[in-house]
Amino acid sequence: MRKEVVLITGANGEIGHGLITYLGQQGNVNIIALDVQPLDEELKPYCMRTIQGDILDQMLLGRMVVEFEIRSIFHLASILSTKAEYNPETAHRINVEGTLNLLRLAVEQSQWQGQPVKFIYPSSIAAYGIPSLEVKNSLGKVKENEWGNPITMYGCNKLYCEHLGRYYAYHYRQLAAEPEKSSIDFRCLRFPGLISAMTVPTGGTSDYGPEMLHHAAQNLPYKCFVRPDTRLPFMAMPDAVKALLMLHEAPREKLTQTVYNVTSFSPSAEEIYHMVLKYFPQAQVEFSPHLSRQRIVDSWPADIDDSVARQDWGWKPDYDFERAFEEYLIPAIRQRYTA
Repeated sequence: MRKEVVLITGANGEIGHGLITYLGQQGNVNIIALDVQPLDEELKPYCMRTIQGDILDQMLLGRMVVEFEIRSIFHLASILSTKAEYNPETAHRINVEGTLNLLRLAVEQSQWQGQPVKFIYPSSIAAYGIPSLEVKNSLGKVKENEWGNPITMYGCNKLYCEHLGRYYAYHYRQLAAEPEKSSIDFRCLRFPGLISAMTVPTGGTSDYGPEMLHHAAQNLPYKCFVRPDTRLPFMAMPDAVKALLMLHEAPREKLTQTVYNVTSFSPSAEEIYHMVLKYFPQAQVEFSPHLSRQRIVDSWPADIDDSVARQDWGWKPDYDFERAFEEYLIPAIRQRYTA
């Protein structure tokens, strides 16, 4: 008999670490962790099964369909914004074709099970594209249906995959005799920049926030690749995990849209720097904007409107800017680097 499981792709990533640790400590789900790299040792005890493999490997995914009853998919695997710009074709294959493979897997599972499979997809503020810094500075909080003109391959990939999920959830096989049996329950979050105490990000364009903090904790100099006045929305990793699980558990009838913004605080790079200095007075930070990365960040909103998530499924972050540092980031990072 096939076991009911939750599939987490990109399990070794920032969000994967937080999500697997939280679910594993709850102890009430069977986790299948999939990543192209061997799963980190500290995560293995939380998983029923770990699989080293590629989401582009359709034979691997086919074996998983036969072996497991996958009730939910948290599709976290992707190539992030900065890294994607160096090899956009590879990014497209992984971010789009890989997502398409997972959506098809979910459809096949829903047909076997006779009920929708939940597909939780983290998107990004990279899906937005604001044409100039002047326009960005004139905007208030940006809603989900505004400024959908991304300027990066990663942003294009994310925006397209949001539409792919909507297609498979509501329009795929509508001419079939029993189309409802092939449906999936696609739910998407647009995350801001994420800051984790447990992992150091790689390849993202909002990484200057967590990188500044992690460098300071290790007494390493840091060259910040954006201007001091650069402003983006951010969120502490525990809130990101909370948002994923809240959306996963929300009753279907309460959801009025497929894609939801979530956010917490929107500091400037200089404000992050001063917060880091508060706890690490020896921090050495030089602001040296990288033109290409600065251009990308300037195309993203300074703040986003998450009022629909608050209304539909009760979203509210636990951590504001001060509390994120004082109660989560600083204690955990000090413990990590002292150890």
